Amino acid sequence: MPYSKTYTVTEATRLLEKYCAYQERCHKEVEQKLHNLNMITEAKELIILHLMEHNFLNEERFSKAFVRGKFSIKKWGKIKIVNELKFKNISTYNIKSGLKEINENQYLQNLDMLASKKINLVKESNSYKKRVKVFNYLKSKGYENDIINNCLNKLL
Repeated sequence: MPYSKTYTVTEATRLLEKYCAYQERCHKEVEQKLHNLNMITEAKELIILHLMEHNFLNEERFSKAFVRGKFSIKKWGKIKIVNELKFKNISTYNIKSGLKEINENQYLQNLDMLASKKINLVKESNSYKKRVKVFNYLKSKGYENDIINNCLNKLL
């Protein structure tokens, strides 16, 4: 068996403080990191409690930062953002709180911009096939069917 470094609770706590200070983390990521450090359950609970008490770990703050980042940088739609947050075991309350970070006008502008770019990139002479390709692309980015249709009706 390969040698793996062991950590005291204090060492692991300091490591996790740095891990959380570097960027917002959710409980699932912190638990995975503790698992990778081979910490026992009691130590994991102590460390997570410490991180929450000292505001290194805050799921509402994480969900808001996650939503802002995925929306403004990756131009994701609400469906994809919600699914990713659910995958990270974020509560419904914190998901709703995070989604408030999205400006509705900016959301529609992002959709228009993505649709326009994709329309110009899709080399398809059949207008129906072109529409389907653009629709599927926008759907994969996490946008809702009705607003995609409204956008495409306006652009095509």
